[in-house]
Amino acid sequence: MKLKKVNGWIVKDFLFALLLLYGSGEVAMGNLPGSDIAIKGYDTVAYFETGKALKGNESFSFIWRNMTWHFSTKKNRDLFAASPEKYAPQYDGYCAWAMTEARKAQTDPEIWNIVNGKLYLQCSQAAYEKWSSDIPGNIKKADINWLKFISKN
Repeated sequence: MKLKKVNGWIVKDFLFALLLLYGSGEVAMGNLPGSDIAIKGYDTVAYFETGKALKGNESFSFIWRNMTWHFSTKKNRDLFAASPEKYAPQYDGYCAWAMTEARKAQTDPEIWNIVNGKLYLQCSQAAYEKWSSDIPGNIKKADINWLKFISKN
């Protein structure tokens, strides 16, 4: 009987630890738990330089904010390394529309836009359409909510 109780505590403690690690929803940069690849391996500079969402190559990578960023070319990697704030997506790569609702959501790097020189990623086409209905107003809301998120850290 005592062995069953001990095993039960071990299982409960293990599950609790898993919840602490993965259950908070704080999965940075649109990544899956355990991944440190920013924006699912897409080249954040390519959005600005080519106007396209391009997959990066791990041969051209750079570590910034504890994330590994992949780039399609050495030139793009070097541009990012020189000025990451210029090229990194807003809200650490979380969905811009979700941020207007004060929540974090993983993004689809294929759904994006650049507004006033800043990259905004969305989690779905529906989110993009909602975002597009009032971009200036939604940026204001998202910026306010993002400040709340980062002030907690």
